[in-house]
Amino acid sequence: MADFLWKSYFKRTTEEKKISAILKENILFADLSSKQLKFVTNIVHLRKYRTGEVIFCQGEVGVGMYIIASGHVNITVEETRTDKNKSPHGIIITKLVSGDFFGELSLVEENGRRSATAVAEEDTSLIGFFKPDLLEILERRPGIGVKIALHLGEVIGRRLKETTDRVSILEEQLTLLQSESST
Repeated sequence: MADFLWKSYFKRTTEEKKISAILKENILFADLSSKQLKFVTNIVHLRKYRTGEVIFCQGEVGVGMYIIASGHVNITVEETRTDKNKSPHGIIITKLVSGDFFGELSLVEENGRRSATAVAEEDTSLIGFFKPDLLEILERRPGIGVKIALHLGEVIGRRLKETTDRVSILEEQLTLLQSESST
């Protein structure tokens, strides 16, 4: 019986260290002290997904973000036409690997809908950080919450700029194609 208790304790401690190290590498948590990181580590959630398991679906209400601890995740959108990048869950827009994170917009949106589907490409472990977790941190430890929120704003701003740049390029290409087809 004592053996079981010790194994559980050491497994949890090792898992916490792994989670803490992954969080420290993430831009949202990089500025936290060791003590602050330990506080956050005790709040986040670790979940394992099997190959092909859906993490969330396009159109669902988003409740939080995920950091990939191990494995790979495909982000897909519902197909509107036949495409060579098609998967059973739609068109793959990106493939994410260990250390990447996704779904962060749901931390700031009120009842926002997921713009894509996330699917485990292989057995995958994810660290979930949900809106109630962020609100708890903001309430209980505002200093930590402000650091996370500021970095969250940076990430969302950077991704918005990247999306705007891509849309501009696509508009230019579309205009060029339209002018070529009309001549």
